[in-house]
Amino acid sequence: MSEEFIAQRLAQGELNQYGQLHGVALPEWQACPVPQPVVMHGQYCRVEPLSVAQHAAGLYAAMQEDGAEANWTYLGYGPFASLTDYTDWLRSMEGLSDPQFYTIIDAASGQPVGLASYLRIDAANGVIEVGHLNYSPLLQQKPAATEAMYLMMRHAFELCYRRYEWKCNALNLPSRRAAERLGFLFEGLFRQSMVIKGRNRDTAWYSILDGEWPAVRQALEQWLAPENFDAVGRQRLALSRLMSDWRNSGVTGN
Repeated sequence: MSEEFIAQRLAQGELNQYGQLHGVALPEWQACPVPQPVVMHGQYCRVEPLSVAQHAAGLYAAMQEDGAEANWTYLGYGPFASLTDYTDWLRSMEGLSDPQFYTIIDAASGQPVGLASYLRIDAANGVIEVGHLNYSPLLQQKPAATEAMYLMMRHAFELCYRRYEWKCNALNLPSRRAAERLGFLFEGLFRQSMVIKGRNRDTAWYSILDGEWPAVRQALEQWLAPENFDAVGRQRLALSRLMSDWRNSGVTGN
């Protein structure tokens, strides 16, 4: 986060009678509702609450695709040696309100291809995080991968959350690139924040604020539009280009 950006945020403060800067008043603020399990429908995928009965076998099969083993490096659990072990873990996550797990279903095949969750849900302050992302090779680098994140963002902001977070291992460069591509702004590193599988984790923090969401949403919807893809599914305009347009516009939160 640049010094210019920090200065811009500080400039939004208001002076009180003691000459102290404090935050902008939010006289109409009310706590957000806690997300309830819902199905989110898109063109390329749907995102639905995790169901062990419906999703476990398909998810396990998707996670056995070539290259999927690398997905577990930065997660705090897995890999799982058998469908039974994986099902047991999924069952321990099913039905939780925080983290609240969702399965990503490919619209064309109807097959489960990935997992994601809301977590660290702070309804009182309007803060929510997306995480536990595990995209099988059947989902990676497909329009559905982007659309799933768009659907989860949209739902959170429709519930009036003010801040949508993405956190990842600072060494997980694909996750960091994905966050920036999706419109998240890098905020900094929390050093030695966790121990994962016996190794240190420095955590990279990213966020999108409600004031930034309209521009991010426009970029995502423009990229996801069918006309942005040719007959063989190649993108015509890169999402990174669309996101750079709004970043250069100077729109940075409230």
